[in-house]
This record gives sequence, C-alpha cells and structure tokens, in this order.
Amino acid sequence: MTTTSTNRLRTAEQVGEQAGAVLREIGRAVVGKPDALEHVMLAVLAGGHVLVEDLPGLGKTLLARSFATTLGLDFRRIQFTPDLLPSDVTGTPLYDQRSGEMVFHPGPVFTHLLLADEINRTPPKTQAALLEAMAESQVTVDGETRPLADPFLVIATANPVEYEGTYSLPEAQLDRFQLRVRMGYLAAREELAMLRARIDRAAPEAVLERLAGPDDVVAWRAVVERVEIDDDLLEYAVALVGATRDHPQISIGASPRGGLALVQLARARAVLDGRDYVVPEDVKGLAVPALAHRVSLRPELWVREMSTDDVLREIVDSVGTPTTRRTAAASS
Repeated sequence: MTTTSTNRLRTAEQVGEQAGAVLREIGRAVVGKPDALEHVMLAVLAGGHVLVEDLPGLGKTLLARSFATTLGLDFRRIQFTPDLLPSDVTGTPLYDQRSGEMVFHPGPVFTHLLLADEINRTPPKTQAALLEAMAESQVTVDGETRPLADPFLVIATANPVEYEGTYSLPEAQLDRFQLRVRMGYLAAREELAMLRARIDRAAPEAVLERLAGPDDVVAWRAVVERVEIDDDLLEYAVALVGATRDHPQISIGASPRGGLALVQLARARAVLDGRDYVVPEDVKGLAVPALAHRVSLRPELWVREMSTDDVLREIVDSVGTPTTRRTAAASS
C-alpha cells in the first residue's frame, strides 16, 4: 500500500497526481472507460454521489468495487429488489435478550462506499431510505439520528431499458446524485484487449493495489474547497442552469442544486488537472453529466427518441462561454 501523510497541507498539483495514480490503477481492471472513471473520480473529490445508468454487463459493479479497493474505503453492496425494506438499508433496533434492551443493528448504509445496485428495482419507499443519507450523511431511525462514515459515497446503478418490475427514480432523488455516468460498449480493440488480459492473468479480475485511505479522500476534498472560481464562471454556471428552465423542449429544468453540483465538479476537475483555479472548459465539459439527469423533457419528445443529453448539448452550444482573466492571459 502506498499512501501519503494527511498531516500536511496538500496542493492541488499533489492531489491531481495522487488522483491520477488512482485512475491509472483502476484502469487496469475497468478497461476502455477513461471518461466514466474520471467522472466518478470527480465525484469522489467533490463529495457527491454517482448514478451509473447503463445496460447490464458493462462493468458498473466492477467500477464501484475497484474504486473502493484502490481508495482503501469500506465497501458494502445492496442488491435492490421489490421486497427490500427501508430497514434493510438503514438498519433497525432489535431486542437483545441478554441485556433486555433494544440494540441498534446498523444496515449496509454505514460504510464509506455503498453500491446501490439496480436501485430502480425497489419501490419508492425503500429508495427514499437513501435520501437523508445522501443529502446529510446521516440516517434517522426510531427518532435517533446517527452519522455516517466520512467520507460517504453512493454509487447507484440503474438499467435504462428494462421497465417491467422497475420503479423510476423521482426527481427529488435524481437531484441528490451529483452526476450521471454512462459507460457504453467497448470498442472492438478494447474488448479484444480485455479478453486477452483476462486470459493472461488466469483470474476473473485484476488484483488492484490500495493507493489511499479514507483520510486521504477527506484531505483531497479540503483541497477542492480551496479552489478559486471567478464570478464570470459562476454567472456562466447560472446561465447554463437557467437555460434548462427556459428551453422549449424541457418541462422541468434543473434546480439550484444542479448549479451547486456543476460548480463543485468544475472545482474538482481543476484539482484533477493540478490547478487551484477553474477555467471555462471545466464548467462547460461537465454540464451534461451534472445537469442532464435533473431535467425532464416534454412527453412528445419521447416519441422522437430525444434524450436529455441531446438537449443539454444543444444548451451548452448555445450559451456563450466566458473568457476569464486567466484564460485570456494563457492565450496571449
């Protein structure tokens, strides 16, 4: 295991190097998905949660487990099913015959990294059991509030094409995810490389090295909080969010939480690049993953098979990108 001391103040450049090493290590297991891995890493740095929406068999569970292993985080997995109860997520008090008292038995949510697998296969009441945990890093059971681990990260998976026996996530819950990730199929050469690597290692999965720990992740997030962002970039983020509310093809636009997520992810993007300041490309490049899952299209667009990603890309192209003092200086 190689970790760094958390007792000293770190720079954005140092955190960028450490996070880059984590991504390269995870890339040994999750092949051909650099953008998806980078987006999850941004959520780790920004202190948010991730919705991985894609078809079965594309490595969603492997992605979550690989991040837990390489970051040295406690890992729990919940397989969401129609009969899952809220107490199966949060835990429940049980009677202890020896003491004659009710003793709380924590559920799987009491961990660092929680994989909520196929979250859309469980009823809304159980889905809602995660709302308080995701928003406030705590759960309340029988009137008593219990804090969760620090850091706490939810990676939820959902199958976007199977609707039988599923329950769509309500807007209030989708809004709790800082960004949505889609992995997609591998290119032919990448799929060939994956098959060859599986044969060569003579094991189902690559053995990853632990490169960090919970304290490191907390320290990295402190560095993100020191990243500077100019007012014109904040105005740019507000313009992007506002455009989702005024767009004729969108019935429900992004909430203010969407703007907060976009700005925080942009700051994390800067740190991943080793910078302590945000540039316009940080905001622009993250608008779709940060905002697309927070908007609802008008029903008539479903027939035309338009996606929220398509509409968000149109918005990004239509909203003018500002030129900051730093970008102007760099181009001169």
